[in-house]
Amino acid sequence: MNKKQSGIIVTLVVLIVFAGYLATKVNGPLYVNDGDFSSEKSAISLKETKTASTASTYFVEAKLSRDQESQRTLQTIKTLIDDTNTPKAQKATAATQYLNISMASQNETDIELALKALGYNEAMCSIVNDKVQILVKSDKKQLTEEQLRSINDVVMSKTKLEKIEVKIKE
Repeated sequence: MNKKQSGIIVTLVVLIVFAGYLATKVNGPLYVNDGDFSSEKSAISLKETKTASTASTYFVEAKLSRDQESQRTLQTIKTLIDDTNTPKAQKATAATQYLNISMASQNETDIELALKALGYNEAMCSIVNDKVQILVKSDKKQLTEEQLRSINDVVMSKTKLEKIEVKIKE
């Protein structure tokens, strides 16, 4: 092994350690404090208070889950595209799928932001094939015709899709 190879190995090890350090800073510690659970500084609190944020937590978790699944799918397609043994026809199909999923993710985000601008506290959009599912947080059991029309207008302006399903989460 010469000096150049040694330098590359050392550099890669330093980068891995640095990436691990950044990951722990961003995501929090990799351990759980098993000590005193009654202190307010413990990593896990046994006292759960139920508040109005339950629906908000639902939206956050659902969006996070959707985004993670989308990223996993995109990563799988990307590895298929980058593989040199993949036939050209299959690469073309994979590239089309990659583009469709990327565009759907962007449209979902755009629709959610537009619905928040319309005054909805929480909104989640899911685009699957040619169907758009919208979930909005509302205190009412039914949305008015005007509200449904405005949601449909937002979706149509962003996606040009006509199959729109709107649900309410209280």
